[in-house]
Amino acid sequence: MTAYVSAFDLFSIGVGPSSSHTVGPMRAALDFAHRLSGSGALAAVTRVTCVLYGSLGATGIGHGTPDAVVAGLRGLAPESCDPAAVRAAWTDFPEGGTLSIDGAHEIAFAKSDVEFAPRTRLPGHPNAMTITAHSADGAALAEETYYSVGGGFIRREGEERQATAGSFPLSYANAESLLALCDENGLSIADVARENEMSVRSEQEVASGLDALWDAMASCVDAGLHADGVLPGILKVKRRAGAIREQLEEHEADGARAMPGEWLGAFALAVNEENAAGGRVVTAPTNGAAGILPAVAMYWWRFLADSGLGSDNAVTPDDELVGSALFAAASAADANRRRGIRRFLLTATALGSLFKANASISGAEGGCQAEVGSACAMAAGGLTAVMGGTNRQIENAAEIAMEHHLGLTCDPIGGLVQIPCIERNAIAASTAVTAARLALRGDGSHYVSLDAVVETMRQTGIDMSTKYKETSEGGLAVNVIEC
Repeated sequence: MTAYVSAFDLFSIGVGPSSSHTVGPMRAALDFAHRLSGSGALAAVTRVTCVLYGSLGATGIGHGTPDAVVAGLRGLAPESCDPAAVRAAWTDFPEGGTLSIDGAHEIAFAKSDVEFAPRTRLPGHPNAMTITAHSADGAALAEETYYSVGGGFIRREGEERQATAGSFPLSYANAESLLALCDENGLSIADVARENEMSVRSEQEVASGLDALWDAMASCVDAGLHADGVLPGILKVKRRAGAIREQLEEHEADGARAMPGEWLGAFALAVNEENAAGGRVVTAPTNGAAGILPAVAMYWWRFLADSGLGSDNAVTPDDELVGSALFAAASAADANRRRGIRRFLLTATALGSLFKANASISGAEGGCQAEVGSACAMAAGGLTAVMGGTNRQIENAAEIAMEHHLGLTCDPIGGLVQIPCIERNAIAASTAVTAARLALRGDGSHYVSLDAVVETMRQTGIDMSTKYKETSEGGLAVNVIEC
C-alpha cells in the first residue's frame, strides 16, 4: 500500500470555482452519462434527477454545483470544456428545454430535477450526490451515488477508497517511511515521485505533462493579473489582482526595487479571482486553495530561480531532449527554471499524497485546514526543494506550514469561493515562503513531525463542528451580512 497519488491526478486542469463542488460533481455526472450510454439503457431514459446532499446541497448554488451537474450530463469534461459552457448551465436553463445526455439522447429537463438536501448527510462523505435515470413510467433504470472527496476526486458507492493503492514501485505510507525510503535509495523526495510517475509514463511524458500543468498555472496567474471588474454572485466582490499589478509595475518603472512579497500576494489573488469567476484553473490540490502553489512557484521563478538552484541543477544536453517543445526552445535559464518547477511539483505531489491518504484535502470533511493548510505545506516543501533543501528540511517546512493552519474553518460567505477564500490564499502563500525559509535555516531536525501534524489535522477535522466545514452555517458566513 502506498500513499502516493499521481501528480496528474492531484493536479488537474479544470474549471472554477470549486474542485469538490464543481469539478467533482461534473465528473460524477459525466461518469453517469457514460455509464448510461455504455449500458444500452440510454434510449429508454425520459428523465434524469439528481439529489445533492450535505455540503453539496448547502453551498451548491454558490459553488456552481447544479451547473456542473448539467454540464457533465451533457458529456462535458472539466479538463477540456470551455468554462463558459459550464457557467449558468443549470441557472439559466430554459423552461421547457431539453437536455442531451452524453450528447446523444434528448430528454425533457427542468431545474427542479436537481434537488438540494443540505440536512441529509450520507455516511460515505459530506459531499454526496445521487443521480437517477427514469423511464417513461417513472421506474428507475439506473441509479448511482457518488462522493466528491476533495480535489476533484470522486468515488462511486461501492468502489474502493483508493483504487490506485499499491500500484507504484516506491511505496510509502507516511512521511517517516518516505524519508526512510529516500535514505535507503539515495533519492530526493522529488526523485521518489518521479520514479513512481515513470512506472506508468515515459520520462518525456512525465516532463511534458508537468510542463503543461505549469503552463496552465502560469496562464491562470497571467489572466488574473490582467482582469478587472466584479466577480459573479451576490457579494459583488471587486477584482484586485490587476490593480495591484499596475501599482507594482508603476513602482518598478520609477526605478524602485521589485517588491517580491507583494507580487507573491498578487499572484495568489489572481488565481483565486479567476477561480471565483469560473475560469480555467489547476486544482492544487483543490480549487479553493488553487492560488497557493502557483503563487509560490511563480515567486521562485521570477525572483529566486537564478540564485536558488545549486550546481546539481545545471542543464545538460540530455536534459534538453526531455520535455515540451517550449522547454527545448527555451534559453538555458528558462530550462533551469523548468527543471526547478518540475522538482517543485513532484515534491509537492509526494507531500500532498500524505494529506490525502492520511487525513483529507476536502473542506467539507476537514475544514479549510484540509484545503489551504495542505496546499501551504505542499508549497513550502516544493520551495524548500528548489532552494536546495534536504529531504528533512523539506519535511520540516511542510510541518511548519501545516501546523499553523490546524483548526482553520471553512466558512465561505454566501456559499461563494470568494470571502475569505481569495485573501486566504495570499496569506497562506506568504506562510509557505516563511515556513521554507525557517526550515532552510535549520538542519531538518525538529520536535513535531509532519506525521504528527497530519494526524492532528485528521482528528481536528473529525472534532470540528459541521457548521464550520463548507456548509456556510457558521463563522463569517453567518456573521457578515450578504449585501
